[in-house]
Amino acid sequence: MRILIISKYASSYENGFESRFFALSRRFVKLNHEVNIISSDSSHFGHYPEYNKIYNFSKIDDINVLRIKTTKYKKSISLLRVLSWIDFEIKLFFAPLKKVQKPDIILVSSLSLITILNGLILRKKFKAKLIFEIRDIWPLTMVVEGGYSKWNPFIILLSIVEKMGYKYANIVIGTMPNLKQHVFNVTNNKKIKCDYVPFGYDQDFFKSNNKSVLELRNKFNIPNDKFIIGYAGSIGLSNGLDAIIECTKLMQGNPKFHFVFLGKGGMVEEYKSKTSEQSNIQFIPSVERSEVSDFLQACDILYFSSLKSEIWEYGWSPNKLIDYMMSGRMVLASYSGYQSMINEAKSGIFIPAEDPFAIQDSLLEIISMSNEERIKMGSSGKKWIQENRNWDDVAKKYLQIMSQL
Repeated sequence: MRILIISKYASSYENGFESRFFALSRRFVKLNHEVNIISSDSSHFGHYPEYNKIYNFSKIDDINVLRIKTTKYKKSISLLRVLSWIDFEIKLFFAPLKKVQKPDIILVSSLSLITILNGLILRKKFKAKLIFEIRDIWPLTMVVEGGYSKWNPFIILLSIVEKMGYKYANIVIGTMPNLKQHVFNVTNNKKIKCDYVPFGYDQDFFKSNNKSVLELRNKFNIPNDKFIIGYAGSIGLSNGLDAIIECTKLMQGNPKFHFVFLGKGGMVEEYKSKTSEQSNIQFIPSVERSEVSDFLQACDILYFSSLKSEIWEYGWSPNKLIDYMMSGRMVLASYSGYQSMINEAKSGIFIPAEDPFAIQDSLLEIISMSNEERIKMGSSGKKWIQENRNWDDVAKKYLQIMSQL
């Protein structure tokens, strides 16, 4: 098959990290399929070369890549990011696609949601099958978590675009397991084809380092005589960390526990200020992705946080959780939504979101378990990811879906 993938945020290893579509495309190519990726050079993640031309063609691991020069931005929630979307769509509409052979499949991925409009145009132009992949449910996220009114003109416009995508795509793919329920809620049409293709795990990221827990803790200046609760990821308002910060205050009289947060974000300084007189918490600045695995393995258990949100009724698709489970550590998840992965693997505990007392009670329960029990649960999570989230298998599932369109 000839596959055309349009994803504004698709990035390769040369941009600092490999995104979903480069991971999949490398495997599509190995299975003798031809792949073209159209992407941009602007993201709040990764780094890109400074292009002089608007349209930049290259080849990466036998994948044909068109990188479109677009408006740069730094903040994930900003007007510049929206302008960057619009810039990408306009330039995509006028892109010189003569070098791109007629595709059999066009795969359009959000964000940006409005890319589906170009996808619909290209489907008609090339007479190809169209896949609409949803990784973030917009505009619902903007309404539920961003505080926008559903009657905001921009939200109304995005809602119309979303419905068009669901209606006219040959199939809708979600990276979250219950997206079909959202699609039905929006369209009231059970005949729309939906499927679930999750994220896979990066085998190179989890190469064994043969270091002891003591060595790993020394590397990050983490106490070796404490039970370590670790968190790795963005530390912002939307990450739902208020509850565990409050829990650190509740538990500061218990000398057994130590909380460690690795990452950066808009709430770091505020959390540092709130906990400045506590000795049971520390913050570590962001490190290279290659070092994150070391940090995860230096912890006794790992904490996953979320806010209460309608979004989670449709499931989750966090790369972070794959990293957590692949580290072989038990996971405590503050999450009130459609459950998957942790419960399937029996590798951790779900508790209600935004509840510091539930976190405290669970930590006391976990520390009362034997070390063998915790290791068994962590190992179960790693095994489950290896058996169910291997990129090779994920790619084969995607190709099977494509072949049936």
